[in-house]
Amino acid sequence: MASRQKGMTLVELMVALAIGSFLMIGAVQIYNQSRQAFVINESIARVQETAQFTMDTLESDLRMVSNWGRNSRPQMVEGRSLSAASTGAAAVANPISLPAPPDCGADWSLNLSAIVDGEDNSYSLLCAAEGGAGAQPNSDVITVRRASVNPVAPLDGQLQIQTTRVQGRLFSDGNVPDGFNTDINPNTGEPNSTTHNLIINTYYVAADSELIPGSPALRRKSLGVGLAGPIIIDEEVAPGVENIQIQLGVDVDEDNTVDRYVNPGDGIYDPDDAAYIPGARIITARLWIVVRGITPEVGIQDNRDYEPANMDLGVPTDNFRRMQVSKTILLRNART
Repeated sequence: MASRQKGMTLVELMVALAIGSFLMIGAVQIYNQSRQAFVINESIARVQETAQFTMDTLESDLRMVSNWGRNSRPQMVEGRSLSAASTGAAAVANPISLPAPPDCGADWSLNLSAIVDGEDNSYSLLCAAEGGAGAQPNSDVITVRRASVNPVAPLDGQLQIQTTRVQGRLFSDGNVPDGFNTDINPNTGEPNSTTHNLIINTYYVAADSELIPGSPALRRKSLGVGLAGPIIIDEEVAPGVENIQIQLGVDVDEDNTVDRYVNPGDGIYDPDDAAYIPGARIITARLWIVVRGITPEVGIQDNRDYEPANMDLGVPTDNFRRMQVSKTILLRNART
């Protein structure tokens, strides 16, 4: 007797193929959605990381302005640029003939009384902006001035400050200035005076990044040491930073509280400006940062009107992801 043959009918085969197709389509859709979610989350994370890194970099520098080693009073430092208001005559750009970096001018590195300063929505430093396409329009420039926290050894060619609790002096020849004793004080166990590097940092936004062409970037000009004396180093800090803004909190009645916020370059805190209020001091800073993604994202919709500080950047239409962060920073050494 012949054995009965068994198998799948055409209907059963079609049903099986249909179910398998649905499962495959579902799996592909889940994969695509997961991949898209990963790309979006990665883009968001990268923008957040750039914003956080930039804020941390600027904040740590701003908090330490007016630290001159052992004191926080720029008027105690000999060799700084002196304003016309303080001399009663023309401003003294280089009172003890210190070699200053040639690019940005002596006042950039020696005007220690301007512990934090900048330019409002422009770039006009004597030293040109780098990065290929110059400075980003409508972005502030921020300059901070201070000394290194830890003592260092004297170094020829480096602008440094020899400092005690009551005085300081700039020098750059590697020799501790006359009148400063570096011996250990038997009463305190510390040197009578210490050496600190002068730190001048100017932050600005370049229109084109050297690391990621086509993207804006935060850059920094800072003091360095060269064979013939101090030099200026211009380096890229963070690609993707599109705009920085700062407003300075000024105490005008010497009660250690902010009375008003002004834009950088305002005459209220400049002794050589007609709008100067005697005794006005900068004690806080409000900082805004706008960060842009490195690459455009298809289908992204950003309807936000970005308005950091006094600048209206408008609603973007270029498919780049953006984030704006802000923070108020206390200048810990200015409240004295």
